[in-house]
Amino acid sequence: MRADGKPHAVCVPYPAQGHATPMMKLAKVLHSRGFHVTFVYTEHKHRRLVRSRGAGAVAGLPDFRFATIPDGLPPSDPDATQDQASICHSTTTTCLPHLKSLLGGLNNTAPGTPRVTCVVADSIMSFAVDAAAELGVPCALFWTASACGYMGYYNFRFLVDQGLTPLKGEEQLTNGYLDTPVAQALGMSKHMRLRDFPSFIRTTDPDDILLNFMIHELERASRADAIIVNTFDEFEQPALDAMRAILTPPVYTIGPLNFVVEQLVPDGGDGSVPLAAIRPSLWREDRSCLEWLRGREPQSVVYVNFGSITTMTSLELVEFAWGLANCGYDFLWIVRNDLVKGDAAVLPPDFVEATKGRCFLGSWCEQEAVLRHEAVGIFLTHYGWNSMMEGLSAGLPMLGWPFFAEQQTNCRYACVEWGVGMEVGDDVRREVVEERIRMVMGADEVGKEMRRKAMEWKEIAVRATTQPCGRSFANLEVLFKNIQAPPLDRPSPAAVQTGYQFWVCLCHI
Repeated sequence: MRADGKPHAVCVPYPAQGHATPMMKLAKVLHSRGFHVTFVYTEHKHRRLVRSRGAGAVAGLPDFRFATIPDGLPPSDPDATQDQASICHSTTTTCLPHLKSLLGGLNNTAPGTPRVTCVVADSIMSFAVDAAAELGVPCALFWTASACGYMGYYNFRFLVDQGLTPLKGEEQLTNGYLDTPVAQALGMSKHMRLRDFPSFIRTTDPDDILLNFMIHELERASRADAIIVNTFDEFEQPALDAMRAILTPPVYTIGPLNFVVEQLVPDGGDGSVPLAAIRPSLWREDRSCLEWLRGREPQSVVYVNFGSITTMTSLELVEFAWGLANCGYDFLWIVRNDLVKGDAAVLPPDFVEATKGRCFLGSWCEQEAVLRHEAVGIFLTHYGWNSMMEGLSAGLPMLGWPFFAEQQTNCRYACVEWGVGMEVGDDVRREVVEERIRMVMGADEVGKEMRRKAMEWKEIAVRATTQPCGRSFANLEVLFKNIQAPPLDRPSPAAVQTGYQFWVCLCHI
């Protein structure tokens, strides 16, 4: 170490909004515990961040800096969401030398910058393990999705071996084949159907990039020094037990991270620079929706946001619109400019007139602030993991339309295992949207039970992250030590478990 002896963590998120958001939270937590942080975005995403939030968004602080590496893709629409298969292939095949060069450069900068002491990379940016090894520092991989999603991907090899994927033909997408029960998948719910596995299995191509990319990345995970997961043990115990059984490095649950950030990261109220305000948002956030929520009755508003990647057809947009219009409740709906695939997101004029006074349409928002608002009573979501953790942290029941990746898995668990969710269904119909909203928002037993379970999980999550005996709280303490220790001094997975048990014993003395 140089300068003031600070440890220096280089954080490398996968270049997508849903991955950068939790990595930024983890980076802030590391900074709050004394780390110098370098946050590495791809050049394309860095430029989008500057356009959406201004140059101040990447100005950083003296000990929290931003850096960039190229993603290897040709120039494209500067504000478009990049094709996921292309970015996965490109980062895997082109980014390693650029990250090595960046790490070497950080170690040769001015004396005021500490030497790099660890790398924290997204689990699907596993080339970072090689870069860290060359530098001789530990690398922790951060799995930003659910543990059940991780096991869903891990079982891809099993599904291929069983002949369940790739599909034999496109007709299997619609003829009921996806309803095939899959009860033997390792670490997964016994209620799983083929359709509940991450969406990359829905291909007829054995060389499908995303299917094979996820198999490749998860098989490399054991080369890391630690695996970090934004979840809590009580919520996903069976999947986490399976992860810990198959992975060599210790698995640290440290979530929900939004509670950890609230507890550890200064908000600037003490006169300090508000690191809490730095967010890697690729869209301009409209705060006027919070003004609109003021004065509305508690739990009276439906909040609708399908995340940063979901797209739908114009017909599906219209069906959602009339389902919301007919449900009778006020609603706040985030409609991205690129929500409709290949076209502008245009709502019918009569819909706008029919919902006048009880509808707010925004292009993007500060979601956590909206979810925490007392007026919000239900979250209509795509079941992305960040949204699920944030919704659960607000104690909200969820209604969902999963679109991509492990969102299908999260949806199945939310509905069947955790009791906090319902599903709209693949074939969007306004009558179903209306019925489901009324069911969850209403006073009957279904809605009451979902709200009760959501609040129960929220309370468990609070204890896990804010109480000294909470598993996530304790895991953070061990993690901080692990990613700073020389290789021979790092605890084994068994030692981490024993250390946690000892911590709990001390708390009860």
